[in-house]
Amino acid sequence: MGFFEKIAEGIRKTRDSVMGRLTSLFNSFTKIDEEFFESLEETLIMCDIGAETSIEICDALRKKVKEKGLTDPSEITTELSSIIEEMLGEDKKIELDTKPVIILVIGVNGAGKTTTIGKLASKYIADGKKVIVAAADTFRAAAIEQLEVWCDRAGAEIVKHSEGSDPASVVFDAIQAAKARGADVLICDTAGRLHNKKNLMEELKKINRICQGQAEGCRVETLLVLDATTGQNAVNQAKMFSEVADVSGIVLTKLDGTAKGGIIISIHKELGIPVKLVGVGEKIDDLMEFSAHDFAQALFVSNTNFEGNYERLDEDPEKDEDIGETALEADTVREQGEEELVRDTVETEEIPLDDGGEPVEEEELEEEPVTDTEPDEESTDVEQPAEETAVQKKSLKDGRFGFLFKEITFGKKKEKTEETSQEDMQ
Repeated sequence: MGFFEKIAEGIRKTRDSVMGRLTSLFNSFTKIDEEFFESLEETLIMCDIGAETSIEICDALRKKVKEKGLTDPSEITTELSSIIEEMLGEDKKIELDTKPVIILVIGVNGAGKTTTIGKLASKYIADGKKVIVAAADTFRAAAIEQLEVWCDRAGAEIVKHSEGSDPASVVFDAIQAAKARGADVLICDTAGRLHNKKNLMEELKKINRICQGQAEGCRVETLLVLDATTGQNAVNQAKMFSEVADVSGIVLTKLDGTAKGGIIISIHKELGIPVKLVGVGEKIDDLMEFSAHDFAQALFVSNTNFEGNYERLDEDPEKDEDIGETALEADTVREQGEEELVRDTVETEEIPLDDGGEPVEEEELEEEPVTDTEPDEESTDVEQPAEETAVQKKSLKDGRFGFLFKEITFGKKKEKTEETSQEDMQ
């Protein structure tokens, strides 16, 4: 499954919210005028794109409308998609150009840092990289144990101290271990902290200084994990964290569970921090590298032209083939049943037997004289011989659909019994 299919499914709630509001807007206007742009600006703000970003998008759209001479509001979606893609800029990925590359993961409590670390470690190990994880969240209860479970699952090594120890010392030891063991990637977990807690922010500065000092010549990535469900509050978090740490990228988690995915645009535009990873599900491979082009396209795609509009929990391509084969088998069984019914009712003939119960040879059978009889002029139905009728009835009773014959026969007998009783009474 490609990124477009996953991101389109992951931002389904955001897409439905954006397209629902835009469709309502387009249906309310027959021409593109200033009133239309004011309503569009309000609509974009309601989609969590942000006030400043929405104004800038509308200004860029005004220029394109004049350049191309657009008059139909329904033509706006294509231009909006290209403007947003241009606003997001080029994709920036995590480069593994040094050994080791240090990835410092920060964010508030509950944003999904530990899960992100586990998925990221699994991704790099699957690519053949050696990964070490530093358990520098020494404050939260069971944080080290939770990280150990993820490392065991992914196959990564872990460097840890006892609970309550200095987080900066854990990071220091982890950097030394990564150099000595020849690790390709070192991922450092940190304690969750609110952006308004000064003492914890000062501790984060200390960890950042150790990374810069001990890992000289190595790339240091500081990833800020944000919860997409918090909307514009995530933008405020990013502003505060960027003041105390050199945030190089954003990891936006829980994107599939919210209609506020428009914050990706405002984060990038207002702060200049690129979104490098997005979480679009709970599976181990649902942490994906961000693509601005596919996001902009998927944001305005409709359900009618999106082939990936499916339930996420079903990703087995063989299932559709099984369904097709089952339907084909059902048709075959039905055809065979119809053929057997015809054969039982029409083609079955009684095999004559002798006194010993053995079939009689064809030569021993005496040909019965054939007499031409003219049918009664008043009668339109030709009666069948009694023996042939008995054989057909017996075949119907013993055939696949015998229960239907019994019900019909029972109904006929009931009617004859009622007619006979009425005649006796008369």
